[in-house]
Amino acid sequence: MSEITQMMNELGQNARAAAGDLAKATTQQKNAALKAMAVEIRNNAPKILKANIIDVAAGRQRGLRDSFIDRLLLDDERVEAMAKGLEDIALLPDPVGSIMSEWQQPNGLKFARVRVPIGVIGIIYESRPNVTADAGALCMKSGNAAILRGGSDSINSSSEIIKALQTGLVAANLPKNAIQMVPTTDRAAVGAMLNGLDGAIDLIVPRGGKGLVGRVQAEARVPVFSHLEGICHIYIDRDADLEMAKTVTVNAKMRRTGICGAAETVLIDKAAADNNLKPVIDALIDAGCTIHGDAVVMATDERVVAASDEDWVTEYLSADVSMKLVDGVDGAMAHIAEFGSQHTDSIITENVETANRFLDEVDSAIVMHNTSTQFADGGEFGFGAEIGIATGKMHARGPVGLEQLTTFKYQVRSNGQTRP
Repeated sequence: MSEITQMMNELGQNARAAAGDLAKATTQQKNAALKAMAVEIRNNAPKILKANIIDVAAGRQRGLRDSFIDRLLLDDERVEAMAKGLEDIALLPDPVGSIMSEWQQPNGLKFARVRVPIGVIGIIYESRPNVTADAGALCMKSGNAAILRGGSDSINSSSEIIKALQTGLVAANLPKNAIQMVPTTDRAAVGAMLNGLDGAIDLIVPRGGKGLVGRVQAEARVPVFSHLEGICHIYIDRDADLEMAKTVTVNAKMRRTGICGAAETVLIDKAAADNNLKPVIDALIDAGCTIHGDAVVMATDERVVAASDEDWVTEYLSADVSMKLVDGVDGAMAHIAEFGSQHTDSIITENVETANRFLDEVDSAIVMHNTSTQFADGGEFGFGAEIGIATGKMHARGPVGLEQLTTFKYQVRSNGQTRP
């Protein structure tokens, strides 16, 4: 057995033992731990920021794109947001033990479907050090032990954050090993996690680029919650309010270009192109966006560059967007069905009937009406935070929050009934 395999299996054994303790922890204990974690994050902000400076400098030296540096960067405001996020999770209802449904059969058997933790969750992520706090806290509140494998880009920042989280756990008399971090950047550690750590891991959640998520989906021998790409669309219908369309589209693309909920393609109803196309182009370009357009979009403004077939399936994660005209809502839905990633898609229209068709027929985890796709975030859904966005159709879909990190079991009660 290699040294990496042995180390990872020990992490798995520690997590499995901690998961047993967490499953029995009270809501009060878990909330106390979250509040203590928030205190530790604030108290250790100087250490976290000092470590982050090292990570950012190394990232820039390696030539990371600005969008990746933005994901990696921490400042006073973002550290405070991490601490506040922990406190927000403490305010959320504890899903563990809640009764999803209950019923009684004619023979007197009483059934209840009850939420329980999944067990041990492995989270593999890149760049974003705030994921360390979000993921660890969500797993713990939902009664799960977490094994976190952050990217080498954020290793120093995440190490300091983990120390704060573990100190908070101990302060609440919960096991330190309930949240562990893989202490190496060796890629063999990822392989060990994907193999399940000798049966210790129950679920893998990847957060990162297409390469990482694709590897996890292809190689994991345990269940996976993930999305491969966030190719999100804004469709501007013939019945759209133009000012709303401009405002929402610019926000959906440009608020933060490096997140998975950023719009990557803008579709415009050709029936209203004379009125809507040029103003939307101007609004995006004025905001600093490069537009990759079809022939009609290019002919409308010389600043537009030609879109290739590849642009319709590209998750830019930068100040770029593809744009084309479509034949109404049917054309928009056909384009999304062919090129989308089933993540988040939004329609801008004042026509309720058209909006309802879009919401009902577009097969994505999140569908929106007159709403920026940047709201594809667990915090904005009221989940406190999220561990990721799931675009699969089994168990969890959309933002993965506390409830999605539980499974269920059936409790059956009777007065000694036997089956004839």
